Amino acid sequence: MERETFSSRLGFILISAGCAVGLGNVWRFPYIVGMYGGASFILIYLCFLLILDLPIMVAEFAVGRASVRSSSRSFDVLEPRGTKWHIYKYFALGGNMLLMMFYTTVSGWMLYYFYKMAAGGFTGLNSYGIVKVFTSLLSDPLTMTINMCLIVIAGFGSCYLGIRAGVERITKFIMTFLLLLMIILAANSVMLPGAVEGLKYYLYPDFGKMAEYGISEVVFAAMGQAFFTLSIGIGSLAIFGSYIEKEQRLTGEAMWIIALDTFVAIMSGLVIFPACSSFNVSPSSGPNLLFITMPNIFNVMDAGRMCGALFFLFMLFAALSTVIAVLENITTCIVELTGWTRKGTIRFGVVAIILLSIPCILGFNLWSSFHPLGEGSGVLDLEDFLLSNNLMPLGSLVYLAFCTSRYGWGWDNFIGEANTGEGIAFPKWIRFYATWILPLIILYIFAMGYYSMFFK
Repeated sequence: MERETFSSRLGFILISAGCAVGLGNVWRFPYIVGMYGGASFILIYLCFLLILDLPIMVAEFAVGRASVRSSSRSFDVLEPRGTKWHIYKYFALGGNMLLMMFYTTVSGWMLYYFYKMAAGGFTGLNSYGIVKVFTSLLSDPLTMTINMCLIVIAGFGSCYLGIRAGVERITKFIMTFLLLLMIILAANSVMLPGAVEGLKYYLYPDFGKMAEYGISEVVFAAMGQAFFTLSIGIGSLAIFGSYIEKEQRLTGEAMWIIALDTFVAIMSGLVIFPACSSFNVSPSSGPNLLFITMPNIFNVMDAGRMCGALFFLFMLFAALSTVIAVLENITTCIVELTGWTRKGTIRFGVVAIILLSIPCILGFNLWSSFHPLGEGSGVLDLEDFLLSNNLMPLGSLVYLAFCTSRYGWGWDNFIGEANTGEGIAFPKWIRFYATWILPLIILYIFAMGYYSMFFK
């Protein structure tokens, strides 16, 4: 059976960007930008996107396109005879499944808040009432499970329709509507009375804040955010390289995806901070920002119910774009590993991902006494730590080593694939950096992740 490909270059870019654009960088990025110095932090962050993420992303795309396989078979196809690079496929598949084990739950929260806001469920509530909505949701495993199941079914349903008719067409719609919603919401926020102070906090270059926190902490924060924002290292991007033709060089495609991911992250700050400033509400990081701070603002804003519904629809689309992309990767990996049919794999996958996601839900209620990483942590924190602090950085090392080492695919094969087609070439002079320096930076991020988690 002939393997499907994307119908257009735009489809590849939007789907890959959809995988990269996620809830973490939408709600975390604006907060750390404001905390660590505004525009000055953004400049450092952009530098790290180029020197950290770009080479790894090009490596993933090159491995996928050259092998015309997902991460479950790409190393088998390209590795030298007798080597064991293919063992990593199990970790890559495990990483994608681990991501869905908690990401579908958080995406379900977005769905719940969208229809609750649209139905007027926050109307007339005071601050305590809004807090109670979120705490009640976390204590209700049935409601969370229903919303999680709807997310899983929607994601796998897109995959069930096929690459072009399902994944590509639906993700194009989601990403286009997401960008449109974001522009509308940002325009509304920046025109609110008192929004200027929020814009100043968010975007004004404040080197005093950098000095206050220390240059090393600010640089590491920018490095960490840049590294984890694009879901690199677990093959979730490599799969889309396997679906594209060879008309375009891969560096330019990767830069488009990085640009879209950064645009969404920056624009989300333009939605949040002017609104917080206008209504004199202190922005916070993490779930409180989305599920407590923003509903409080929408409750006192003119046309707040409509704006709130649009905001959570925007967040829902950001979540769904990642869910669809990762579930497509999981589907293709299992098909290639087992030889099952695509539709049979998806039917199995729906049940498997739902069951695997249950522990994350129970971690907020029935299993709330389980603190795997210390007091206050839960199942979600453990799953996120295993993925973000372990599989992603170590997986990135695998892709880099495979593409630069003579014991792997090798530099000549990699650079030949990356620079096939038209567009921006991947520079050959970067070989020493990609082979020796970048792996050391990734190992530093890996070590600092453990240090911050257990010793800081």
